[in-house]
Amino acid sequence: MAGQQVGPEGELVVSQSDKVVEWLVTALISAKFYLVFSFLFGYSFTLQRASAERAGAPFAPRHLRRLICLFLLGLAHGVLLFSGDVLMVYAVLSLVLFWVRDSAAHTLVRAAIWLIVGVSACLLAWGLFTVRCAEPLGPQDISSTVNASVAAWRGDPGSVVGAHLRVLHDTLGWSIVYSADMLAALLLGLAAGRRRILADSFRYRAWLTQIVICCLPIGLAGSVFMAICRNGPLDARWYDVGSAVGVLTAPFLSVVYVCGLLLLLRTGLGRRVGCALAPAGRMAMTNYLTQSLVMALVFTGYGLAWYGRFGMTVLLLGCFALYAAQLTLSSHLLRHVPYGPAEWLLRTATLARRP
Repeated sequence: MAGQQVGPEGELVVSQSDKVVEWLVTALISAKFYLVFSFLFGYSFTLQRASAERAGAPFAPRHLRRLICLFLLGLAHGVLLFSGDVLMVYAVLSLVLFWVRDSAAHTLVRAAIWLIVGVSACLLAWGLFTVRCAEPLGPQDISSTVNASVAAWRGDPGSVVGAHLRVLHDTLGWSIVYSADMLAALLLGLAAGRRRILADSFRYRAWLTQIVICCLPIGLAGSVFMAICRNGPLDARWYDVGSAVGVLTAPFLSVVYVCGLLLLLRTGLGRRVGCALAPAGRMAMTNYLTQSLVMALVFTGYGLAWYGRFGMTVLLLGCFALYAAQLTLSSHLLRHVPYGPAEWLLRTATLARRP
């Protein structure tokens, strides 16, 4: 619903440009970047552990305090601002990272592969069952669902919080399924952190180039199929079939994005791009939470209540404008302080003292 405009009678109004943009977002972005963020979160585990060792501090208490703070931030975020919160999932899955922290890199990679294949198989089985046995939703069912969503998100703050809680409850099962996919990316990040791949990427230049060449066709083919199932001529029953293929092939495109960026950062243009993006990266959590706050004020009953009034094209342009503003503000803020507000809070909890 985020990218679909709702008419006065609750019907969906989707322009041709919105259809194209939504198709491209599904093919090139959906189910790709949460894997990148999960990979980086797993990689950062090795940095946190190394930091504790350099400070001569026991890692376990630090890690536990960090996860508790992360979970509480995610809980507040999920209930108040955005029900698709990922911080709570990271906090829970980080307990698994701690448990396997000394496992060999090849063991972590094998476990990640099995997790991805397992999630894909479960989604495919469910999707095929849905296609075969479920009845497609009729226009009246869709209209009723749309009207209920519009009323909830445009209502008063209590209505918005209630809608968040319902979404969190209704999607709990799927969150557990997809958390296995995220765990796979976390494990790959942990394995990469052991090899210091991001720190020593120049040593792996030929290897990174080969990965891009080999993975790009697979990732694109799977993403196109997912976009056809989700946003093409097929009915909604094919959604999970497309998701199954997407989960299986999205890691290939995510890897292409990561490796391509690492290669770009070794060029003159890439270094300038990296310098421009670095401040926002240093304040990634603050910017993540700020995006949800701005979107909540614009689209829900907390503020303007514009939920469902714009198509995907306008939303995407708005996202670019918001991120451009965050790049500017992050750069300005970090000239005066070493951390963003959320990063400062998380670091305070981790160290159990003012940083």
